[in-house]
Amino acid sequence: MKRYYQPEIECAPYEQIKAWQDERLVKQVKNVYENNTYYRKLMEEKGVTPDDIQSTEDLHKLPFLTKADLREAYPYGLMSRPLRDCVRIQSTSGTTGRRVVAFYTQHDLDLWEECCARAIVAAGGTKDDVCQVCYGYGLFTGGPGLNGGSHKVGCLTLPMSSGNTERQIQFMRDLGSTILCCTPSYAAYIGETLHEMGFTTDDIRLKAGIFGAEPWTEEMRRDIEKSLGIKAYDIYGLTEISGPGVSFECEEQTGMHINEDHFIAEIIDPETGEVLPEGSKGELVFTSITKEAFPLLRYRTRDICILKREKCSCGRTHIKMTKPMGRSDDMLIIRGVNVFPSQIEAVLLKQGYAPNYQILVDRVNNTDTLDINVELTSEQFTKYSEDDTTLKKNLTDALKTMLGIRPKIHLLPPKSITRSEGKAVRVIDKRKLID
Repeated sequence: MKRYYQPEIECAPYEQIKAWQDERLVKQVKNVYENNTYYRKLMEEKGVTPDDIQSTEDLHKLPFLTKADLREAYPYGLMSRPLRDCVRIQSTSGTTGRRVVAFYTQHDLDLWEECCARAIVAAGGTKDDVCQVCYGYGLFTGGPGLNGGSHKVGCLTLPMSSGNTERQIQFMRDLGSTILCCTPSYAAYIGETLHEMGFTTDDIRLKAGIFGAEPWTEEMRRDIEKSLGIKAYDIYGLTEISGPGVSFECEEQTGMHINEDHFIAEIIDPETGEVLPEGSKGELVFTSITKEAFPLLRYRTRDICILKREKCSCGRTHIKMTKPMGRSDDMLIIRGVNVFPSQIEAVLLKQGYAPNYQILVDRVNNTDTLDINVELTSEQFTKYSEDDTTLKKNLTDALKTMLGIRPKIHLLPPKSITRSEGKAVRVIDKRKLID
């Protein structure tokens, strides 16, 4: 059975999608030029006017926006609607510099929730489901987005937020939750806690999980699916564009369909800014073509991925993006070698370790060092010691093959690394404190 929330949009022919994008892009460029002095200045500096943008073929003429622009324009500089038309803000965590604050009209919220509803229905959600939302609420977009999407679908919604994992499991069991929405690291922790409490997948009714907000590997997906007895779906979004629901996985689990009636995606060379052809690996760029209050044109996400428009067995026609393969700004350069945390996680899971690890980068005597704290599973801890040279050597060799450099491995007892109930902190780069 095909699962769509808005089949006439999700399965529209490419010609219709292109027509929507052309019309909405032209209208949006005119909107920001006339109502946003910050973006108009960027366009003028590049010598571009709204008359230069007649279709998506002209998109490359527009200037890029970056997170630095959002911080410089904070708080109201990139709004394209009067404050009286806005009904909500959402915000990033602000771990570096100023927070990024995004504004929404009621129209924006309705469209965002529809995008999240598409994701829930693609994962099998119906009015008969119980949707447990364990993303953070408040300023973070995860909770409000999936909460609204669940309401649109008509699910019974449990607005749990994150934390108090034993209570999460109690509600999950008592109310028969069938869909779980949270970060993948928290889903893994819920699965771990479930089994520690003496329960199995037979004691819960979950059938699907919608996980996003942080990178996760295919190996981690399989581990979560096994520990919770579910099918795990990826969802992608970012506060600057709207929040979760920019793209989502269908039952194929071979990439996330981008909601192209609302967002135009490009892949660029992160160094030159050159637009790359479909199928190329590069930095993902988004243009919002329906958002009213805070529409960003050519926003550089810094996520590295690939776009492919291939026929999908689910029937959806919107282009797919791969799971992000890393970030152009989060990539670690260690002794001249490019290292992504996702590469390390993939090796750990393939070698039978749990997805609980921490990467520590430092500089000693002008030389970069790479240490990785890795938790042993309960079974490994019973069988081996933390100083087991064979375990360390095998893992070190596998990481050396993947990364091209040899890390120093520290094996730790189970539960040694603090668990995350939101986004997991995987990397501690001490070089940033001394550079």
